[in-house]
Amino acid sequence: MSVTDVPGFAAAGVACGIKPGGQPDLAIVATAAGAAASAAGVFTSNKMTAAPVLVCQEHLAATGGRAAAVVLNSGNANAATGAQGMADARRMCQETAAALGVPAEHVLVCSTGLIGYPLPMGKVSDGIAAAAQSLDPRGGPHAAQAIMTTDTVPKQVFVAAEGFTVGGIAKGAAMLEPNMATMLAVLATDAAADPDALQTALRAGVANTFNALTVDGAESTNDTVLILANGQAGPVDADALIRAVADACESLALQMADDAEGSTKTVFLRVTGAASDAEAAKAARDTANCQLVKCSWYGQDPYWGRIASEMGAAGVAFDPATLTIAYGPHVVYQHGEPAHPPELAQYMTGRRLDLHVDLGMGDGAARIITTDLTHAYIDENMGTS
Repeated sequence: MSVTDVPGFAAAGVACGIKPGGQPDLAIVATAAGAAASAAGVFTSNKMTAAPVLVCQEHLAATGGRAAAVVLNSGNANAATGAQGMADARRMCQETAAALGVPAEHVLVCSTGLIGYPLPMGKVSDGIAAAAQSLDPRGGPHAAQAIMTTDTVPKQVFVAAEGFTVGGIAKGAAMLEPNMATMLAVLATDAAADPDALQTALRAGVANTFNALTVDGAESTNDTVLILANGQAGPVDADALIRAVADACESLALQMADDAEGSTKTVFLRVTGAASDAEAAKAARDTANCQLVKCSWYGQDPYWGRIASEMGAAGVAFDPATLTIAYGPHVVYQHGEPAHPPELAQYMTGRRLDLHVDLGMGDGAARIITTDLTHAYIDENMGTS
């Protein structure tokens, strides 16, 4: 089930030669009839902002939150490419618009891949033409494959809500860090929602999913999540829309974590008992990004000392005497004393780990989804090729 299982949307994914080896590398997701739909987006906060992000923001502002299509390429981020990069991002929109018979401002654009290299626009143009000709109501899986970079599997989701649906595709396997992650995601819904309501739903959906995901503490130049709402299902309850969008984002975020570069563990780190939610988030994120902690997870070692050390160094209200650390149901530290439950070794062999840290200082709470750090991650990131 994918983005095109939402009625009224079509997609395509093709190979146009951006990537070596002939892998799919260009996708289009569009309203089936080319009609403009309500649209919203959230983007990287990295000030080294890629050209496609800037063009998306321009188009959403110019149209008041309307779009008919999204064109995406993988293999090249079109970031740190100066004026030519901006021209190329706009050209991608213009050529997609011409192929679909819609205004250029109604096309949004995303790119992902290597930073600092110009787009091979001859290949991109051929890909846009081929993808536009290949649009299909069953094309979501092809689009999901075409936006992959170091992903090993495509990421797709479909949520059937009460009277409407939400579908999506995403990519992301590294440089995942709030806010947001090295990721692209395109969501679609047949709910009727004006652009402001759609933006509210998207921001709420991203907050505790994509924005609670970190693999390596690095924030990308291209992070983008877009949503289009064609309204075919009619008006829906605002809270129901928020829940459905959040469910879709949650599924995609977990798929990214499970496929993170080289990872063998997906860790759900929950911090409670902090002096505030902000302090809980700070302690959780510092611990999730600690290389020593991440390496211990890879070694299937619950080494609570590294976790306690990071919590104590996070600059939040802290007292070792009120600290509790537990993996799943297994408490490893409490009231200033370590524990060594015999069942813990088996628990640490699992792919997914639940780590709960209670600071005992207040009512603040936060959650982070993260991964371990492995040899394979280093091998993947030693160079640009």
